[in-house]
Amino acid sequence: MADDKMMAQMCEKQGFIAALDQSGGSTPGALALYGIPESAYSGDDEMFKLMHEMRVRIITAPAFAGDKIIGAILFEATMDGQAQGKSVPAFLWEDRGVVPFLKVDKGLKDEADGVRLMKPIPGLDALLERAVKLGIFGTKMRSVINLSSQSGIAAIAKQQFELGAQIAAHGLMPILEPEVLIKSPDKAGAEAILRAELTKGLDALPDGSRVMLKLTIPEVADFYRPLIDHPRVARVVALSGGYTRTDACKRLAANHGMIASFSRALINELKKSMSDSEFDATLATAVDEIYQASVVKH
Repeated sequence: MADDKMMAQMCEKQGFIAALDQSGGSTPGALALYGIPESAYSGDDEMFKLMHEMRVRIITAPAFAGDKIIGAILFEATMDGQAQGKSVPAFLWEDRGVVPFLKVDKGLKDEADGVRLMKPIPGLDALLERAVKLGIFGTKMRSVINLSSQSGIAAIAKQQFELGAQIAAHGLMPILEPEVLIKSPDKAGAEAILRAELTKGLDALPDGSRVMLKLTIPEVADFYRPLIDHPRVARVVALSGGYTRTDACKRLAANHGMIASFSRALINELKKSMSDSEFDATLATAVDEIYQASVVKH
């Protein structure tokens, strides 16, 4: 079964996850970095079409393959799109050996109690049913922690686990992503509270269920080791959080058992104007560097 192969890959294979899930709010910035200014398109449809073309260029590049990239997180419009005549999830798994995930959150509420909870996700069950049909393995949803607020972080963990249970009920692997901002005034303090809250949530999960966690690279190396070793955790992946690729890779390399799930740090140097060979060489360099930071460290 494809699902069993995907599960084995996500739990055991060396490599990292590519995050290609910038949504409406971050799309203009991602396109601008790629070399497409806002003046080059009008309206969301044109913007998402350009974004889809950029993503297809990335996933069809020779360097984008399952030997180093074990999974990819997609935005909904990308999941619904095509690459080389196939649905994107099918292309990723069948042609590239990359496990497809879907970003399901609809953005964040305003900050309250030091955190930003997720907005409601209307139509989530219908989206999850569609994702299953398209061959998606799991989902990702992000919320944000700014301050080391006990009650705020407890609310973040509670929301992540509740939605995780709804997602797991569809047979999908939830990636819980409570991001501690790298500019938090007490990042280490927030991480200590978060680790305790996540441990509580993991301990309460039913037997046989597993989740993945996507976390900011911690201030203290190996701080999340107890989560990595937890029997309910399939994998702990790291977000780049605004660190440069060099800095993110250096920090990640100090954390045993944690692998990358980078977005900006993976694609920032890619430009629309590049020739295909230049584009692939640039992507290959990023892939190699992130892969090396993600592989088992002794």
